[in-house]
Amino acid sequence: GHSSTNPLCGLGTPPPTHTCNMTDVERLSRVEKRAKEAELTLEQLKKYVEVLKNSSGKRVTRCTHSLSDKSTIGSAKTEIQHLSEENGKLEKEIERLRETLVTLEIKNGVAQVPPPRAVRTIAVTREDGVVQGTPPGAVAQQTALPLPAEEVARSKDLVTNSEESTKKVSKETTTQDKKKDSVNESKLKKKPDDPAAKKAGDDESNDEIVDVSKLDMRIGRILNANRHPDADSLYVEEVDVGEPKTRTVVSGLVKHVPLEGMQNRLVVLLCNLKPAKMRGVTSEAMVMCGSSPEKVEIIDPPPGSVPGDRVTFKGYPGVPDAQLNPKKKIFEQVQPELRVSEEGVACYRGVPFMVEGKGVCKVAGMRNSAIK
Repeated sequence: GHSSTNPLCGLGTPPPTHTCNMTDVERLSRVEKRAKEAELTLEQLKKYVEVLKNSSGKRVTRCTHSLSDKSTIGSAKTEIQHLSEENGKLEKEIERLRETLVTLEIKNGVAQVPPPRAVRTIAVTREDGVVQGTPPGAVAQQTALPLPAEEVARSKDLVTNSEESTKKVSKETTTQDKKKDSVNESKLKKKPDDPAAKKAGDDESNDEIVDVSKLDMRIGRILNANRHPDADSLYVEEVDVGEPKTRTVVSGLVKHVPLEGMQNRLVVLLCNLKPAKMRGVTSEAMVMCGSSPEKVEIIDPPPGSVPGDRVTFKGYPGVPDAQLNPKKKIFEQVQPELRVSEEGVACYRGVPFMVEGKGVCKVAGMRNSAIK
């Protein structure tokens, strides 16, 4: 049995502390033990009541000294009621102590893992045989019930699947991190901090030689030339460069060459510049000229040249690019070394503009000047 006195009465609420008090743990253990004993007694009394009811007033040998007649049943019910109330108080005290313990553990950094819980209702049988739920004043017991075998197996499967998923994600993350590290190492290798090393690396990665052989210079014939409709300083020419279709060329020569001097004339054209719009008209090539601060003159091809003839340079046998990449600024790198010589011959590093089998290109009225 149980005494009618609550074993926790007079304990009071323990003062909050930052460490787990061993006395509270002992109290919690003792209270839980008393609650279990009370539960066993309740179950035993219920069995006695059921036996008495089924025996229709006959005495049962097992409980002859305590449960013999109707008055004994009433006494048993009173005892059940009393024990239920006491059990409710004990459970409240258990819950209070548990909350205190959890609070202290949280303050000390102990991780909390709540156990599975199920609500259990204490069934009480009345005299008329009707089973009622938790009696007034009693608290529904929340007891951790054992899971069925199927639930246990399912939980294990879930845990296993979760672990496998975690391993898979971890593996993928590791692979991605390795790829990132590899890319970062590659970038570091490509971008050395040492300027000299960087220059050497650039030279190795860019084995392209930039010289006049990159330029596609050809002989062209201006079929007709007109003033640009929207620019007073520009001509718009239709030029034959030996292709099935003529090219449109825009030149800023209005101030230097009269319009009649542009008609039906052979010129040297740079043909692999990227087409560009000039005041609304797309120019597909550039007329090469000798240039000085005082004047600009068109370079004359050698006699016998025809549209489409290639202009070559001895010692520079490279193949011209199909189209110069503006970002690489190839023409801008080559142009400073294009000059008119003392003899009036157009040259690159002293090597004449040559049309194979026909001669060199000249600028009649200029000496020692740039070519643009």
